[in-house]
Amino acid sequence: MKDSVSYTALIMAAKRAIESTRPDRLFDDPFAAQLAGEEVDILIQQWASMGKELEFAKIAYTRYVAVRTRFFDEFVLSASAEAQQLVILGAGMDTRAFRLPWATEMQIYEVDRPEIMTYKESILKDAPLSCQRQSIALDLTDDWVDALCCQGYQCDRPSIWLLEGLLMYLPEATVHPLLQTIAALTTPGSRLGVDLISVRSLECALRSQGRVRRHWQFATNEPEQLLAQYGWAATVVEPGDPTADFGRCPDPPLPRHIPGKRRSFLATARKR
Repeated sequence: MKDSVSYTALIMAAKRAIESTRPDRLFDDPFAAQLAGEEVDILIQQWASMGKELEFAKIAYTRYVAVRTRFFDEFVLSASAEAQQLVILGAGMDTRAFRLPWATEMQIYEVDRPEIMTYKESILKDAPLSCQRQSIALDLTDDWVDALCCQGYQCDRPSIWLLEGLLMYLPEATVHPLLQTIAALTTPGSRLGVDLISVRSLECALRSQGRVRRHWQFATNEPEQLLAQYGWAATVVEPGDPTADFGRCPDPPLPRHIPGKRRSFLATARKR
């Protein structure tokens, strides 16, 4: 677990762990601290050394992860009323299979690199489940589709797909074939949740020394159009919009028609 992708998964778990300690937490992830390991202390020490009040730093630097996690928690639970199979690509340290109240017939498939899934399984192997969970230890450049179908995924049934914190780390030449593959695996009425960043956000990130943002590669200013190319009718919001605020965002996002702004998009979509 030494490369940038693995570190990113640990950092996200650390931020979820920090959020889970708040009395007004947006979610409770009881597994995040153990998955994150020393990254929780590393983040807190880093923020404390920046000269800002630590509690303020905790709020500021976990805000997006907290809002995004809660937003997609609500999305997958709501969508599960219509679909009993959920595929989480680039699952990382995601613990939704363990911490959300699923029906027993819910099938959850998690796909990520072998080193990430092996580490995760070593920690969560004894954690109780209410759903049916399948762990697929393959990179997205490998033949994960055959593995998914062999594990029980059914293309002719409605499904939910979650791409949280994934597409911005992939080159554009990988993003489009991936979205095409998902389109081929989903029936009308299926649901998709995905977050994306604007072109300006990517430009700023490429000049950043941060351990997460400097690895971003893909951006779009038109997430609705991107997803429409692959048969999805999308609703897109930004953190701070009424349905993606949860009392954490001090200011609403600037109107979308103002160009050249740093933006994060939270998209939910239905397959036409």
